Amino acid sequence: MEQAFEFFFGAYFGVSPWLVGLEMTAVFLGVLSVWFAHKERILVFPTGFISTGIFVYILWVYGLLGDMIINGYYSAMSIYGWWFWWYKKTVQHAPQISRVASNEWRKAGYLFIGAIFFVVCVYQYFGMFHVWTAYVDTLTTAIFFVAMWLMAKKKWEHWHFWIVGNLISIPLYWYKGLTFTAFQYILFTIIAVLGYQSWKKNLSNSPPHSLK
Repeated sequence: MEQAFEFFFGAYFGVSPWLVGLEMTAVFLGVLSVWFAHKERILVFPTGFISTGIFVYILWVYGLLGDMIINGYYSAMSIYGWWFWWYKKTVQHAPQISRVASNEWRKAGYLFIGAIFFVVCVYQYFGMFHVWTAYVDTLTTAIFFVAMWLMAKKKWEHWHFWIVGNLISIPLYWYKGLTFTAFQYILFTIIAVLGYQSWKKNLSNSPPHSLK
């Protein structure tokens, strides 16, 4: 039992209880946020904003710049998504789940490439490409940048990006010593699969959208 505990949580020995408590809070709110996304609830954004805001601080303490950047981006996109869903609902009509149009795929591609370029510049500036995780961080950052943008636009395909990015992040965070965060990404993956199925069903019941 003691060996199992050390295997799962040994990375936290010597870490401030305050920091561990913050991570657990951020993980709880993060899982809650993804669950709200699965249910198409606008609460996905305020809970996600608080969770990612906490992670910005935690990742800054751990020196994980790529992860810190992406969580800062999440916070900004949470504000945008919150406004977009609320505005569409109150001023026009509730936004419907839709497919990504061809011009949006181009924008997603530009965002993906731009995110990679930005993170590479940051990591290069701080001399952090001496570890292999930096290269994986660059990839997951780009994947999640696209996922968050598409989610804010209420596009069904955003779940594809979340699932892929989550699966990569599970062993990555485990290796980095953030065990609770690794467990979070396991739950993220499960909920993302449920969300994928739920949104796909709702997509079939939504009025057709132009794919120009």
